Amino acid sequence: MTNPMDKNRRHFLRISAVGAAGLGATGLAAAGFRWIESSMAAHAATQNTALSEPLRSLLGARQWLNTQPLLPEDVRGKVVVVNFWTYSCINSLRMLPYTRAWAAKYKDRGLMMIGVETPEFAFEKNLANVRKSLISLGINYPVAIDNDYAIWQAFENQAWPALYFIGADGRIRNHVLGEGGYDQSEALIQQLLSEADGAPVDNNLSMVNGVGLQAPADENDLRSPETYIGYAKAENFASPGGIREDSPNLYRGASVLPLNHWSLTGAWTMGSEFAAPAGKSASISFRFHARDLHLVLGRTTQGRPLQFRVTIDGAPPEADHGFDVDAEGRGSLQDERLYQLVRQSRPVVDRTFMIEFFDAEVRAYDFTFG
Repeated sequence: MTNPMDKNRRHFLRISAVGAAGLGATGLAAAGFRWIESSMAAHAATQNTALSEPLRSLLGARQWLNTQPLLPEDVRGKVVVVNFWTYSCINSLRMLPYTRAWAAKYKDRGLMMIGVETPEFAFEKNLANVRKSLISLGINYPVAIDNDYAIWQAFENQAWPALYFIGADGRIRNHVLGEGGYDQSEALIQQLLSEADGAPVDNNLSMVNGVGLQAPADENDLRSPETYIGYAKAENFASPGGIREDSPNLYRGASVLPLNHWSLTGAWTMGSEFAAPAGKSASISFRFHARDLHLVLGRTTQGRPLQFRVTIDGAPPEADHGFDVDAEGRGSLQDERLYQLVRQSRPVVDRTFMIEFFDAEVRAYDFTFG
């Protein structure tokens, strides 16, 4: 049986990295017209109001946030957009300004936006962590918790993020995997709403401005792929001697890091999903090319903030610091989430990033870029 975790968000980072070599704006626009034509054909083919199997699976979620458990009568006759996401995924975060805008703009016309939080990492199964993320991210529409991947599998989903468009007839009319194509997605929502009640929908598109972690990626300068740190999916590890699994080991940093390679320095324990310092001072280095560098971080215990320090090419980041560190490179780990550590203000070139930790309670999971 195929592990759904193998069909992960990395594929869509690679699409972003190729930019115009992939779909590009023109290709997405053309795809948008095909989506609407496909939607109309599906509507003509089926006029019944029975709920599809994926939608029934969604309504069977064991836990909900921002709502009481939804019932068939809550969605019957409505246009539903289902957003698969997980809160530490940068691709998911960059889609949220659009889902929030659509949920607010079209609520009175009968749109129901539903988030499905399907975790990639173990800490994303923690309900308290998800609750906190909904508050910090400003998500107030219903969110189903999908810790066992039941909803993911019912939809045959393959990526974070993903959008599934369900017409008032209860049937999935189309879907979009990964970021992008937002104008076409909103046009499809408008079409489905107009279909549902026979009244025209204002076809003006939402003005969306993502900021901070939710700002669009700089695809023109994105040449570094998502890179996992745990040994189960680790790639391009450059410390001499390679990885020692599930036991403490003293690592040496690579003398030279090629682009998109990384290394550990100091005592670390490498697990399948994350690496954890095995002493009081340990660091990770990464040679990257992107405007933004993010790192998903967790912790083994709750309590005081855990301090860390970031450098770029051996110096404090100054104007190139990310949202979660200051100009001197100082930051602290309190919540288990994605941290933005670099946002370059100068022309983007190959840089060497290093983060140093001072506590053994840290867990480092995943580099992402934008």
